[in-house]
Amino acid sequence: MNVNENRAMVLLKDKMYVHDASLLRDDLLTVIDQGVTKITIDLSALSYIDSSGLGTLVTINKRTKEKNGRLVLTGAQGLPSELLKRTRLDRVFTIE
Repeated sequence: MNVNENRAMVLLKDKMYVHDASLLRDDLLTVIDQGVTKITIDLSALSYIDSSGLGTLVTINKRTKEKNGRLVLTGAQGLPSELLKRTRLDRVFTIE
């Protein structure tokens, strides 16, 4: 994760399971509480995400909005992109 002032950039790689989602959630909630309000998560190198990973993204999206911030997902492709569409989360997130 790269943090610069009120912005954070995260590149997710390979697969995201329960343990990974928990670590990501904890790390991002910490930086949000420290004043980061603009978060970009790059999914271009992510090949799989489970329901806990999707839940983490929902949690981070909600928290950034509570802080008048924004979460942007970029580069979604393959299974992660399909899951975002099937769960209709593509209507919830800002996806570029």
